[in-house]
Amino acid sequence: QVQLVESGGGLVQPGGSLRLACAASGTIFSIRAMGWYRQAPGEQRELVASIAGDGTTNYGDSVKGRFTISRGDMKTLVYLQMNNLKPTDTAVYYCKADSLFTVEPYWGNGTLVTVSA
Repeated sequence: QVQLVESGGGLVQPGGSLRLACAASGTIFSIRAMGWYRQAPGEQRELVASIAGDGTTNYGDSVKGRFTISRGDMKTLVYLQMNNLKPTDTAVYYCKADSLFTVEPYWGNGTLVTVSA
């Protein structure tokens, strides 16, 4: 089992920045990739950014050039640096971990990001 806890959400003005963090615990040796997804009201959950075990990153088109995913040295922490935030970035942001041993991924409970003047 892998547990994921997100932090760092909040209210920010357009053009501002936030950094989200996701802390993984449990059978962390089974994690092969981690990522951030978001879901706005009435919308489907969408990929924001992901990072594979070898460090390869992937970004959703709407955040390229503004968001950066990274991880800590122990690979139990994953960060999402969000710059130049827009009102359309308002959503609940979820951390996801893909495991070597399960088909279904693990999800955190999410952290709310609100971009508003």
